Amino acid sequence: MTGQRPLQGMRIGLLTASASRAGAGVFEAVLQQAAMIRALGGEALIFALHDAYSDTDAVRFVPSTVATFPVSGPRQFGYAPGLVKALIDAELDLLHLHGIWMYPSRAATQWRRATKRPYLISAHGMLDPTTVNRRPWKKAIGRIGYEQASWRAADAFHALTKQEAANIRGQVGKARVIVIPNAAPMPNADNLRDMPAPKYLFLGRIHAQKNLRALMSAWRIGAMDRNGGLLIAGWGDPAEEARVRADADYPGSAVRLLGPVHGAEKQALLASARFMVLPSLGEAMPMSILEGWAAGLPAIISTQSNLPEGIAAGAALACETDPASIAAALRQAAAMNDDEWQAMSRAGVALVEGPFSAQTVAAQWARAYRGESLE
Repeated sequence: MTGQRPLQGMRIGLLTASASRAGAGVFEAVLQQAAMIRALGGEALIFALHDAYSDTDAVRFVPSTVATFPVSGPRQFGYAPGLVKALIDAELDLLHLHGIWMYPSRAATQWRRATKRPYLISAHGMLDPTTVNRRPWKKAIGRIGYEQASWRAADAFHALTKQEAANIRGQVGKARVIVIPNAAPMPNADNLRDMPAPKYLFLGRIHAQKNLRALMSAWRIGAMDRNGGLLIAGWGDPAEEARVRADADYPGSAVRLLGPVHGAEKQALLASARFMVLPSLGEAMPMSILEGWAAGLPAIISTQSNLPEGIAAGAALACETDPASIAAALRQAAAMNDDEWQAMSRAGVALVEGPFSAQTVAAQWARAYRGESLE
């Protein structure tokens, strides 16, 4: 099938551990994938483990259907007795697993063996070295218990970047890997604006991987409290959030923890900030930075954040993950004049209108789902 609806007639299953805000960035990626499949003429059916937010957030997938399944036993594994039968009964043409290291990997393997139909895995950074080496004994059990079988059953892996593709091959060995980036939101005319007040915004999951404690140290090293405010918007690990909150609690602090933000509140934050900040220890591809570029907002990112295109294009300032390097980037950002900032803003908008545009990314996915080469 060709033309504007190349996936017409295809039933594509999107399987993930959490089809709600509990899934953080993976949830947003699955939402985006479902909308793109519909736009290409296909039918997206979502399957996930049930969690505290499943019922509330299911509306975000409309008109796609969402089936969630209660977990039996430890949540960290996520065994859901009804999942495999539901996948098989759905008569899918293709199954796309988002995220690994939990029971959905096992369920996907059983579906593949039963149906002999195409099976694709998006690892979402979960085969990056920093992730694999976190709690290695659990990863070893998962690898032997169910992941190796899932990896062998998959027709292909999906990576967001060339670096992630290399990480996947480093863990899996010989595997077909297709590289397709995340699609950015559509920019609009309001995004090209005067340089805002000096506010710096972190937007995302609060987790040790995001390196926020190093950012806290860098903020104080750079004496940034006199030069603006640092806004931390997101949620995640309660213990890590408590540590970050303690780091931000000192006399004269201009650091604010806002909690989770969505919709109009998030857009208002993006419009009010001068720079996004992400000093991450490792990312597959950070959706928050693409959202920032679409809002005309330049970024400060670690080289480990896996968006070298932004650094090369001048849409982002690069730093390493240590406090001194982050502080140097913050000082560089604070010293920029309006013309310099505007040039960075335009560079980010150009990226989301070009290689990260929804149209470009959708065309690549249409070919991938139809089994065509992306070489």
